[in-house]
Amino acid sequence: MTPTPTRATDVRVRRLTTTLYGYAFLEDLILLYPVYALLFSDAGLSVGQISSLFALWSVTGVLLEVPSGVWADAVSRRLLLWLGPLLTAAGFALWVIVPSYGAFALGFVLWGAGGALGSGALEALVYDELERLDAAGRYARTMGRARAAGLVAVMAAMGLAGPVLTWGGHTAVGAASVLVCLLAAVTALRFPEHRSPKTGHESRTATLRAGLAGARADRSVRGALLLVPAVGAVWGALDEYTPLLVRETGAADGTVPYLLLLIWAGATAGSLLAGEGERLGTAGLAALLAGSGLALSAGAADGTPWGLGLVALAFGGFQAATVLADARLQRRIEDTGRATLTSVAGLGTELATVAVYGGYALIASGGTHRTAFAVFAVPYLATAALLFAGAVRTRRE
Repeated sequence: MTPTPTRATDVRVRRLTTTLYGYAFLEDLILLYPVYALLFSDAGLSVGQISSLFALWSVTGVLLEVPSGVWADAVSRRLLLWLGPLLTAAGFALWVIVPSYGAFALGFVLWGAGGALGSGALEALVYDELERLDAAGRYARTMGRARAAGLVAVMAAMGLAGPVLTWGGHTAVGAASVLVCLLAAVTALRFPEHRSPKTGHESRTATLRAGLAGARADRSVRGALLLVPAVGAVWGALDEYTPLLVRETGAADGTVPYLLLLIWAGATAGSLLAGEGERLGTAGLAALLAGSGLALSAGAADGTPWGLGLVALAFGGFQAATVLADARLQRRIEDTGRATLTSVAGLGTELATVAVYGGYALIASGGTHRTAFAVFAVPYLATAALLFAGAVRTRRE
């Protein structure tokens, strides 16, 4: 029997979304995630050196973010989604084979390059494929679920990291992480892609010019571009220090991965609720950011495991706001240059993240991790105030 168009469309959407969820899950099922900050610390690195590694990671993204987005608009996005996990796998292998500052640095460069290849390419591929199927309205819900799949993978990695580390040490944890990256690369090959890649240097420069021209001409696109880093950069950087924050509550290293599960359970819930969050509007998004910022400050300042519940609540709000900011941007971008402009937003996020790493090192080196987390709630309160002011101005107009 020949499927009806509706059923055929549902089948295509299901293939896209299941591949996306599998890819997102495997990308984050990295057993090194919950312990690599501890690995660096145990290798003798200071807080400043660890922050310099995170900064190098972000600088790599800064240098490659926009070129990779332009490349994703000029060639196959699926190809870049396949190549990215392979580079990340090579970086993780270096960490456990030659554990030293130089190896950690090179590993972060490879990881940063792999992340840059997927940044912009994934969002653009998913949005364009959904739009082709008249299902662009499902984008926020779909990406929210994909982010949730990734966070579930992070929690699974946290649960597995302790036993695997106890059983086989960092070598076993690293080998498992490399294997998962290879599986993610294989999964990327299942993504559908119905577009004709452009070729040649001129086509790439033309794509970049067209994308930037669109942002300059449309104030709403510019605002959406700025909102993405304003929402995602700070908590994305603080994420790297959560094991150290948890350790500062007095938790033993062996229990750190399990306590981190609470924080990431909050972020996962935020992802799953992101689709519903589209009803909030600008003022609602401002309230979400303000409430999350206050929860982060109070939870971090508490200094006990009980305070981590508020940190989890804050991360849930930030995760939902991140998905909503991305969906707002995708709705405002014309088809041409979608990956390019998404990568421009990613570039802004990376630049802001580098600033957060530097600020965090200054604050935590002279104080505590609790203090640093509490201080970095302030940018969210400022962003919330700007959004609320914009919503009021729009109503008056």
